[in-house]
Order: sequence, then C-alpha cells, then structure tokens
Amino acid sequence: MNLWIRKAVRRMKGYTPGEQRAGRGILKLNTNENPYPPSPRVTAALRQFSVSSLRLYPDPSSRMLREALARLHGVSPEQILVGNGSDEILRLITLAFVEDDGAIARFDPSYSLYDVLAQCRGVPLRRVALGPGFGWRMPPAGLRASVFFLTMPNSPTGRSYPGAEIGRFCARFEGIVILDEAYAEFARWDGMELARTRPNVLAVRTLSKAYGLAGARLGYAVGPAELIAALNKVKDSYNVNRLTQEIARAAVEDQEYLGRVVSRIRRTRERLSKRLEALGFTVIPSEANFVWASPGRMKAHRLTEALGAQGILVRYNAEEWHPDFVRITVGTETQMRRLIQAIQTIQGS
Repeated sequence: MNLWIRKAVRRMKGYTPGEQRAGRGILKLNTNENPYPPSPRVTAALRQFSVSSLRLYPDPSSRMLREALARLHGVSPEQILVGNGSDEILRLITLAFVEDDGAIARFDPSYSLYDVLAQCRGVPLRRVALGPGFGWRMPPAGLRASVFFLTMPNSPTGRSYPGAEIGRFCARFEGIVILDEAYAEFARWDGMELARTRPNVLAVRTLSKAYGLAGARLGYAVGPAELIAALNKVKDSYNVNRLTQEIARAAVEDQEYLGRVVSRIRRTRERLSKRLEALGFTVIPSEANFVWASPGRMKAHRLTEALGAQGILVRYNAEEWHPDFVRITVGTETQMRRLIQAIQTIQGS
C-alpha cells in the first residue's frame, strides 16, 4: 500500500451504525427497524423457495422485481434499478455522477453516510444549514455540486419539506437531486412524481423500514431511464441474490398489509410524541418511523446512558447531529410504554 493510500485511509472517518447489542430484554430503538414482521406473503415465498436454485446465479437485472416496482410507481422497468440496500444505490450514484472535480452537497444535519461517500470519492462535501426548527431552507443559488442528497423525510430530524419548494429547487439545480426517501411510506408527501417527470431527479427507496425487510438488504432507485442506464453500468453484475429478489417482490405486491403496518406505526408515533412532550421533551414533528427529541432539563447523552443501563437503546450523535437531541425508533405500544416508564424513573431519580 503506497503512502498516499495509507494517509487517505487514516483520514477517513467511516460510517458508524447504531449499536447492535444482543441479549435478553434489550429494546432496540436506535436503528429505525420495523417492530412488526413483514407481509405473510414473504413467509409464503420463503416456504416455496427452492434451495437447490441457490447453485445458480440470480437474475442480474432483477427483472420480475423491477416489473413489480414499476407497476407500483407507474413507470417502466427501465426506470428502476435495484440494489443491495439503498446504501449501495447511493454509492453507485457517486460513482456514476460525481466528477473528479465535482462535489457532493447535503442538508445539515442529515444522513452522515453522505460524508463517507464524499471521502471515498475524494470530493468536497458541502453542507447547507436547515432553517428554523430544522425545517426547509432553499439551498443557495450559487451552490455548485454534482449531486445533492435531499433526505425526505430527513434523518435524524424526521421532518418533511414543502413539495413545491423541492420542485423549485430541482428545476434550478444544475446537478442531480437524489431524493433519499427511506421513510417515504410514513410521510404525507413524497417526491416520486418529481422522479417520474424531472430529468435530473432520482428517488431512492428501501424495503428496510416500512416493509420490515432490513435483514434482506433491498433498495431501489426510480428515475429517468438515461440515469438508470448509467447506474447499471457501474453496478455489480449479481448485486441482489435470488432469495432477496423473491421475498422483496412478495412484499411489494402486498400493499394492503403495508398500509396497515404504516398506519399502526403512525398512530404510535403521534402518541409517543405527546407522551414525551408531557414529560417536558421538545419533539420535532416527525413523518418517519422515529422521533427526534430533546429531553429538556436532562442532558441528551445522560438520558442515552441511563436508558442503555436499563437495556433500552436510543441513537445519540452529538458530533454529526446535535448535542441536545436523541433519535427514538417508534416501536410497538408495549415497547413505548416500557420506554416512557423508564424515562419517568430516570427523571424521578
């Protein structure tokens, strides 16, 4: 390994995922996983799956899955790319569309993986501060970047942005706008229409959150066929395995089940927000499957430590996000009662 590579690797700060502590009684509210199982059709697909077919390579284009996603979103299969989780799609975007002298832009705070992607690509990262209450702020007219990663709803804040404002930005921005919509199913508005109609917009989705398939690793992009064709040129030949293709298609084709799960999580999200506010928290309005909240008089890092001591994991990232806030995944009603009771105990101690 030459000296330049060694120095570059030392300078890089890799993405740190949420703690994956195992053990009986651990309540994981730190990685935005779905507390409910995936569609029963997924179970049926698993039972029908031929183990002997694993000796064969998977369909390199994931044709049947792409056709199902195309029907769902009202586009042609040529406007769909699937990948090994949405993170792979984001990486492919930086390979295909970010020039050597280009840059990557994002809002601040937002998904910190974008920083790692910029480092891997060797280009500057340009952060745009959000508006009051972590709401929308139009990026400056002079912003120069190959790609703008626009997370909607945003993580860690959970906030959505006005569709008209996003549309105006997409029309003005000279690069490619990536609507990173990992939590879109939980929101009132999404940018799929922009991906269907704008020549410089891609919507990126995942089956990890609303569909409850985080362990299967399936993400996809929707957008102009020209952009999708470019991404196909840089993807691995067999990037999605046979089993994931089968169960993902089963999940996508059960929109009725998805709707029930999403409605259930939305209701719990609203109840959790009100309960936290009653305990003195400041809660940012969320349209995702988590809430971002400041515990008020108590320091956020102290709350994180105290909950962790009781086996309850929440996400805290002072360096990348904000020192006064924690991100809490919306779980079941039973899990949320345990969380609230733990907070009450901590506050009273």
